[in-house]
Amino acid sequence: MRLTRRLLGDVSKTLKVLDFFSQYNPSPLSIKQFIDFGQNACERKSFLFLRKELPVRLANIMKEISLLPENLQHMPSVEMVQSWYVQSFADLVTFVKVEGDNEDDLNRFCETLDRVKDRHRSVVETMAQGVMEMRDSHGFDNTTENSIQYFLDRLYMSRIGIRMLINQHSLLFGKNIVSPSKHIGSIDPSCNVVGVLKDAYDNARFLCDQYYMDSPDLEINMNNGSTLPQVIEMCYVPSHLYHILFELFKNSMRAVMECHVDAENHPSIKATVCLGTEDVTIKISDAGGGIPRSRTDLLFQYLYSTAPRPDSSDVNVSAPLAGYGYGLPLSRLYARYFQGDLQLYSSEGYGSDAMVYLKALSSEANELLPVFNKTTTKFYKQGITMSDWTSSQSVYSNGNARGFSAQAVRSYRTGPCRQHCLTAGAALV
Repeated sequence: MRLTRRLLGDVSKTLKVLDFFSQYNPSPLSIKQFIDFGQNACERKSFLFLRKELPVRLANIMKEISLLPENLQHMPSVEMVQSWYVQSFADLVTFVKVEGDNEDDLNRFCETLDRVKDRHRSVVETMAQGVMEMRDSHGFDNTTENSIQYFLDRLYMSRIGIRMLINQHSLLFGKNIVSPSKHIGSIDPSCNVVGVLKDAYDNARFLCDQYYMDSPDLEINMNNGSTLPQVIEMCYVPSHLYHILFELFKNSMRAVMECHVDAENHPSIKATVCLGTEDVTIKISDAGGGIPRSRTDLLFQYLYSTAPRPDSSDVNVSAPLAGYGYGLPLSRLYARYFQGDLQLYSSEGYGSDAMVYLKALSSEANELLPVFNKTTTKFYKQGITMSDWTSSQSVYSNGNARGFSAQAVRSYRTGPCRQHCLTAGAALV
């Protein structure tokens, strides 16, 4: 909070303003609401909504930053990110009492949004640097690692939502309006899913050709559930979909190229796109060898990667297709942002399947946003609890039998399980 004091001066007043906005929950919008407003856009209405909604979203996530482990909060990169959020919050709260009934106020607000967006451009990379700084200097225990994973998911999801609001306002009312365009802000009412998929594949293939001097081909299958021409369109944000698919293609290409090093013809990547009544499903399949089941969950952990970590000091070496460990976790957040999901399934020794689920109906595609409340605070303070299930290791794996956990013993001594076990034991003898 030292940065907060330095930037905003009156600490008590600042904390009161932050506490005031953090007590409100963010107001999630659906894609349909974005579209309906954009078709009859009113700049003043957008201003009146954003002048309070943006501080609320910022305040909610800023309260969580103060709950992070002390060592992480004191990392230079984390302090820098915190200072950006504090400055953006200070910039936006100046508009809370502005009515926006003149053009100067509206123009000033647009300029402020542009500054906020530009200021937060490198939040992901800078926060990642801060986490790596702490890991290298202090190390992680399980509780700290879980808290950081929990926080990063919420920080980056909050960032996606804030940028979505800013982009919609800027694209609809900013100075650099592209006209004419079928897009409504950043949303394409008739987003061609296969078209975006092909763009993502082509760009990932370009990187693969540069790094491996070859790349696997792509096979596409479509099913729209009818006898109509095989065109699958949906109301969605193309840039979000591109981000997800580009990351999946990069991973699949790297796996195929490294699994079949000496092959003359590499196995193709197969993409299946299906349109159902509730979901649009995209399946990306590769024959890249797969991964052990024990490591599947690790793929969505920040800073975990199956690829070697790139050397950031060597600016002359072209970046490989992976290595920082943020691609899949961020891609899953983009999928979940409008109530979709990203899941991975692996057949070890053969390949992997990535399943992307997106809401087919724009009215059901509501923003998923983090909310700061007592449950959030409790998670950071308590961390993880002792497991009351056996582990995957043998009880004699270390030469000593392990006993019951204290948590399990308490539940048997005080709960109904004790009587059940006594009764069952009597029946056996």
